[in-house]
Amino acid sequence: MPKSSTPSRLAVRKTYKLYVGGKFPRSESGRTYLVDGDNVALASRKDARDAVVAARAAQPGWAGATAYNRGQVLYRIAEMIEARRAEFKSLGVPGSEVDAAVDRWVWYAGWSDKIAQVAGGANPVAGPFFNISAPEPTGVVGVVAPGSLLGLVSVIAPAVVTGNTVVVVATNPQVAITLGEVLATSDVPGGVVNLLTGRAAEIAPWLASHDDVNALDLSGVDDADLATELERAAAGTLKRVIRPTSGVDYSEDPGTGAMTALLEIKTVWHPKGF
Repeated sequence: MPKSSTPSRLAVRKTYKLYVGGKFPRSESGRTYLVDGDNVALASRKDARDAVVAARAAQPGWAGATAYNRGQVLYRIAEMIEARRAEFKSLGVPGSEVDAAVDRWVWYAGWSDKIAQVAGGANPVAGPFFNISAPEPTGVVGVVAPGSLLGLVSVIAPAVVTGNTVVVVATNPQVAITLGEVLATSDVPGGVVNLLTGRAAEIAPWLASHDDVNALDLSGVDDADLATELERAAAGTLKRVIRPTSGVDYSEDPGTGAMTALLEIKTVWHPKGF
């Protein structure tokens, strides 16, 4: 029997890199770790700093975009997750959770041009003045994300829809970087969302103490001692810290609280003309 002339081939193994500034770099340290047989980049302190630089550079442009435009971008993310539904399922995400994640992006997209009216408005004052409360984004938000796809979406979407940019420490790297691939093809400007994979205890303290990070979301921190340590580190730069109570059910109606928690209210006075 003659041997087959068709050479055997080796499948190309995927390496899950970081997602920083709209690109997929390896960790500057060159470190990786194995997760379910996959090579995953192990982010370092330097990677965290690079992600903050990217987030800060992107924030003014993203905040300056119209609310309508941000809503369009979020809706495009939902479209792209829908298109890659099978890929998320192959990573162990239940189909019902993929559907919920898509719906969550659509839900927040709808809020993009409405949250300002809910969180702000005209105030009655004595005297010939207009007095207006105008919500503005907090800035750069460091996030330690929950492990589930829906949890990840539920902490990123309310931050970015209101004009913030985020640096996310992801605890489920394959799902997070696959979401990064979605973001990279969804008209999201580079630097708006930055995803770091690795150990929260190693990376998060640098975000907590970083002068150019304005807020810290600890939704994915299960270790009470680590959460307390991060709160203390954040106090040195007067960061707003979000530390949800345990047992958050991300399948429930999120309400507007996650969006308003990352908004600042500016009060504007203007004299009435005669």
